[in-house]
Amino acid sequence: MLRTAEQTKETKPVLERQLVIDLEARHGPLLSGTALQKMLGFPSAAAFRQAASRGQLPVAVFTIPNRRGRFALTREVAGWLATLQAGANL
Repeated sequence: MLRTAEQTKETKPVLERQLVIDLEARHGPLLSGTALQKMLGFPSAAAFRQAASRGQLPVAVFTIPNRRGRFALTREVAGWLATLQAGANL
C-alpha cells in the first residue's frame, strides 16, 4: 500500500522515536566502529574511512580525545535512517 506524503510525515517521528529507543538500548548514546559503519550502510571499514576523509558521511562524526576512531550520536543516526525510510515511502 502506498502512503501519501501526509501519512509519511506522521510516521517519521514515530519511526525515529522507536529507532532511538532501540539503538540507544543496544549501543548507548554514541555509535562507533563497526556498528557506526554498518548503520550508515558502508560495506567495509575502508569504505567508511574513505567517505569520512572526503566529507561524504550523512551524519556528523567527531573524535574524542584519547580515543581511537570516529563517533556519531545515536539519535542523529536514527533520525537519518527515519528520513531515508520516509523518503522511500513517498
